[in-house]
Amino acid sequence: MSLAQKIGQMTQADRMTCTPDDVYQYSLGSVLSSAGSCPEDNSPAGWLAMCDSYWSASMQPRGDLPRIPIIYGVDAIHGHNNALGATLFPHNIGMGCTRNPDLIKSIHTVTRHEVQSCGIDWVFGPNLAVASNLHWGRTYESFSEDHELVSLFGKYATEGLQNSFHMDSVIACGKHWLGDGGTAGGIDQGDTRMSQQELQQIHAAPYAAAIESGLLTIMASFSSWNGFKCHAHQFLLTELLKKQMGFDGFVVSDMQGIEYVNDDFYLAIGECVNAGIDMFMVPENWMLFLEHLRNHVEMGTVPLSRINEAVKRILCVKLAAGIFDKPSPKHRLWAANKHFAAQEHKALARQAVQESLVLLKNEHSALPLHKEANILVCGKNAHNLGHQCGGFTLNWQGVSGNDEIVGDSIWDGIKHYSGNAVLDKATTGNIPDTEVSLDTSEFDIAVVVIGETPYAEGMGDIGISEQDITTMGNQINGFINVRESNGANLDIAELYPDDVALVDYLHSRNIPIVTVLVSGRPMVAREVIAKSDAFIAAWLPGSEGKGVADVLFGESDFTGKLSFSWPELRNTSKPLQEVAAEEALYKTVFSPGYGLNYRETLPGKKAI
Repeated sequence: MSLAQKIGQMTQADRMTCTPDDVYQYSLGSVLSSAGSCPEDNSPAGWLAMCDSYWSASMQPRGDLPRIPIIYGVDAIHGHNNALGATLFPHNIGMGCTRNPDLIKSIHTVTRHEVQSCGIDWVFGPNLAVASNLHWGRTYESFSEDHELVSLFGKYATEGLQNSFHMDSVIACGKHWLGDGGTAGGIDQGDTRMSQQELQQIHAAPYAAAIESGLLTIMASFSSWNGFKCHAHQFLLTELLKKQMGFDGFVVSDMQGIEYVNDDFYLAIGECVNAGIDMFMVPENWMLFLEHLRNHVEMGTVPLSRINEAVKRILCVKLAAGIFDKPSPKHRLWAANKHFAAQEHKALARQAVQESLVLLKNEHSALPLHKEANILVCGKNAHNLGHQCGGFTLNWQGVSGNDEIVGDSIWDGIKHYSGNAVLDKATTGNIPDTEVSLDTSEFDIAVVVIGETPYAEGMGDIGISEQDITTMGNQINGFINVRESNGANLDIAELYPDDVALVDYLHSRNIPIVTVLVSGRPMVAREVIAKSDAFIAAWLPGSEGKGVADVLFGESDFTGKLSFSWPELRNTSKPLQEVAAEEALYKTVFSPGYGLNYRETLPGKKAI
């Protein structure tokens, strides 16, 4: 291999910034679709044609140089969430509540088949974060605050994707190394402040389990450990991960992640390569990356031995995954397979929804719903597939409405069971009117579906003050990307006052209330819970809203158990950077493992 070909293998571009001709000319090792980066024909056939064109370009003759197939990567974190019509599963926070590792493996097997039908080789998952602060905007990507549960589910997810390296496999990628879920104040890309022993015991444990199951790639974290950026942390990347833990795969950077290490891109490249990053996700400036890395090698600031080691790891992963042995994407086993979004896939997603729901309250026999009852269905998340799927759905920040997602809303599920259910359209818009005036006189019960709207990364709708930003900037050796949001804490009354106004109004009308909270994390909802006869944490259930209705009507029982602590707000004036964990801001009202069922809340009720 020439130096140019080696450096090309260490480079990952995006479909929006490189062509198949670029792949051939620069020997690129990988191309990705970042969130929302989809082919114009966003169908399995369109994806397959695109991936096939990149693969074919990488396999064109190069004289005496070897032909090395490209690997195409996507974020498929709750199904193939970039593709129109794909099966969309509950996000990981809901899956953690199932306590069912076999279900996790089955879901990732389906995800594998649906991305394979689009010609994709590499999935940026599973997420192995142990989220310890609910302010973090990626909490819903984490299975649990319990590292043992994350370890178990990460292991099964890896096995579902990689399938023991058979020809019917994709490459899995554990993320984000290391400690991204433990940052002070839950600040995304922030600083994880703890001892090495604690870091390894809690945050490295899921990686050890996944590596034992053959995990082939790992993505570095935007975050820092005790003030030093993980992307340039030689101890974490090389000494701990590769040497002590025996990781034989390759490490990929996060999206433009090296730019947050040093404002000088040239210097940042040298720091990160020498620290142990093997492949670089640099879609915005991949050509400059090629030039700078070559200059580093020629100047001796990056040893050729480090380049050779990185390329060896990349090639070994491609060999282990059978990439060299597979035909072009169009001729592979699952190409444009008729099982994309098949009914059995939808059925599995519906089962996942059923098992992920957590019943926190059920009084006055509010649940299960009676099919003959006159049911009022209201709230902004009752009939909105975009909201119930959350972030990383078709676009990075998700979508709103029902036009772009194939599936069933929670309302669709309810009306499937009851011809007497009525949807109140006035309260199901994206932003309901604060002044609520519903005629409830003809209804026996109200189902109110409220909660968060889609977001990805950052802190969701929780704000961060200028003081916190300044403090954090002074404590981290590098840079962060802070996104705008609103609200100061997890109190639903502050973040979504219209939701609370709706519940308050219905409570004033003396109608029984069943509240379904659609959210990416537990929320402070004390008054809402108090005024509800039944309260369900539905998380972000995905495309199969009928799974919610199955349990509401008692066709299935509640089996979900909290995988995170449920908070109640405490009074504190501390800035986020002085809060080591959310316990300083909140007290726990429902502990992990809590979850009711019909047998416990309805005396004499037999198991379903």
